[in-house]
Amino acid sequence: MRRVFVIVLDSLGVGAMADAPAYGDAGANTLGHISEKAGPLHIPHLLELGMGEICPLPGTPVPEKFSGKVLRMNELSAGKDTMTGHWEMMGLHTTAPFRTFTETGFPEELLKELSRRTGRGIIGNKAASGTAILDELAPRQLETGELIVYTSADSVLQICGSEETMGLAELYRCCEIARALTLEEPWKVGRVIARPYVGKAPGQFKRTANRHDYAVPPFGPTALDALMEAGLEVIGVGKISDIFAGQGITKSHHSESSVHGMEQAITIAQEDFHGLCFVNLVDFDALWGHRRNPDGYARELERFDEKLGKLLPLLGREDRLFITADHGNDPTHTGTDHTREQVPLLCWSPGIGPARLEDRDTFADLGATVCGLFGVSLPADCVGNPVKEMLA
Repeated sequence: MRRVFVIVLDSLGVGAMADAPAYGDAGANTLGHISEKAGPLHIPHLLELGMGEICPLPGTPVPEKFSGKVLRMNELSAGKDTMTGHWEMMGLHTTAPFRTFTETGFPEELLKELSRRTGRGIIGNKAASGTAILDELAPRQLETGELIVYTSADSVLQICGSEETMGLAELYRCCEIARALTLEEPWKVGRVIARPYVGKAPGQFKRTANRHDYAVPPFGPTALDALMEAGLEVIGVGKISDIFAGQGITKSHHSESSVHGMEQAITIAQEDFHGLCFVNLVDFDALWGHRRNPDGYARELERFDEKLGKLLPLLGREDRLFITADHGNDPTHTGTDHTREQVPLLCWSPGIGPARLEDRDTFADLGATVCGLFGVSLPADCVGNPVKEMLA
């Protein structure tokens, strides 16, 4: 292979895993329920690649023929979050889930130390919607300069700050301090996220594209490291570099939205490079899954499919495209948490030939397959085996 593209539709699960009841996710099916509640879906290119072969789509007509090799992957790791899913794709088996503070908020000792080191007071400290908490607390922050600290169903500590009064540099400084404090137990979280916003009054506040994630570094070498050490380019688009803390990435592109991320992928596909382009499209999860909005999710899928139709003609026989997800986030499910689901793996290049393949036991088979396409060995402690039918 000359070029491989891996596109992660963040949270597009295709049905509950066998152990989903242990996570409170029995019956979850992100894509299937979106089609049922907000369909019919106009996603001709995803259907052409074979999405309808691995997930029932009530209300959406599925063509009789498809052109990709398709299967479903199960998650081996404990958890159902973004980092666990992406790390497993690239070979890391996480045995203990990242800690969450959804029900309790963060410990008072942590907040006192964060306040001492940043020199700012702290308000919030609860699980909340990122837009709702701005309407509630941003007016106070604009007056006092306090940090708005909150969390979600994920293992995250998020800090809101006004770009216009606090400034990005100061917000990032405070988040770097928070990251240093939360690298070790008992305060360890998967990510600290800077959430800048603009606006002056409730109803006017808007989060900007200058979000920045500070992730825990991967606990070992991944398939990305192996590719980079073999002299191949590893291009991250969207949150990829943040998720891997820059490890194994040779070049990174920040995306303002999922549509923008696909536009970046299309631009990269017009370039001559040798290696992997790894894309995360987060809006499915952040804008629609967590906010339990099936219609918004459906329309985002249709916007993606339109861009996918522009990407496919740019790929030749020495290229390979994979489309997958990192977990589920069924917008018809209870609460606002991710859902423990199987994820799709669609594989396509011109002339590859259609096949419905057996389900796999780990997301890591994707990373192993990518390495196999380039003739690169996985790091010794990585899990995963190549999908032989996708190497041909």
